[in-house]
Amino acid sequence: MKQILTLLIGFFVLLSCKNDNISISETSISSKTVSKKEQNFGIVIHGGAGTILKKNMTDSLENAYKEKLKEAITTGHTILKNGGTSIEAITATINIMEDSPLFNSGKGSVFTHEETNELDASIMDGATLNAGAVAGVTHIKNPINLALEVMNNSPHVLLAGAGAEEFARQQGFEMMDPSYFYTEKRFQSLQKVKEKEKQNKSVSFEDPFIKDSKFGTVGCVALDQHGNLAAGTSTGGMTNKRWNRIGDSPIIGAGTYANNATCAVSSTGWGEYFIRAMVAHDISAMMEYKGITLQEAAKEVIQNKVPALGGDGGIVAIDKNGNIAMEFNTAGMYRAHMNAEGELTIKIYK
Repeated sequence: MKQILTLLIGFFVLLSCKNDNISISETSISSKTVSKKEQNFGIVIHGGAGTILKKNMTDSLENAYKEKLKEAITTGHTILKNGGTSIEAITATINIMEDSPLFNSGKGSVFTHEETNELDASIMDGATLNAGAVAGVTHIKNPINLALEVMNNSPHVLLAGAGAEEFARQQGFEMMDPSYFYTEKRFQSLQKVKEKEKQNKSVSFEDPFIKDSKFGTVGCVALDQHGNLAAGTSTGGMTNKRWNRIGDSPIIGAGTYANNATCAVSSTGWGEYFIRAMVAHDISAMMEYKGITLQEAAKEVIQNKVPALGGDGGIVAIDKNGNIAMEFNTAGMYRAHMNAEGELTIKIYK
């Protein structure tokens, strides 16, 4: 009897140890799964789309664009790699491009018909669906920073013109002299458009030169290690724009959109059509309601829906799993991508 009792006790002890091992093993697997998920992050940027042809690009200018794209995206990637948020990453990344005269945002913004610079920007947090935007500001060095301030420290989403700048002053922003935004290249582009207007008062937006006068917007989308998406876009708008024209860049759902349930998108192109098509949100909606992939949604919107309306341009996007899209229907788009492994892709032409 004692022997039987001893055997039973030994059996239950062994079974208990086995169960403990199973529990430990499951915990270990769960921990590895979480760790792997946290490491899934990425960042994508664009510097504008348009008739960007290799034959029209000098080697030195091409290298300058590539170096600036690399500087911008590695800045954001470093933030993500160190555990920073997607909002922090896209803001810092866009700042690099806003400070460069190469792009139509911040320092390199195009000129209006009145020979001034009017800047637009927007930002969106995919975790909360909170967003902020500014339009038609003329004294703000980094409009994306002001858009972020609107998102974080105001009850509103979009502020424009003098009101946006009054808000900026209250938040301690430095007001730049408008001369800061002057670049000879952008000014001469305006003069060429005006000259064409003089030669032909009914100048068409289909004119190749006029058509490309609206490109150069910058944007960034990111997925951080916490699983949160964000998107941001910044632009100087369209060369020779009048009447305080506002394009898609500061319009949430058209130029910028982020939702942790689907993806983050930043647009660049003919703003009037991107607004009508609500491009950024449409890509997200197609993923959510049709259950298709990011690439499938981006291709449908950029290659079919926007051209059907008469518009052109492109987008960069990243989904909640780190898949990316860099879709455009023009000859080229300045773009770059970095994944969690640090692999860098920089492209300009098709």
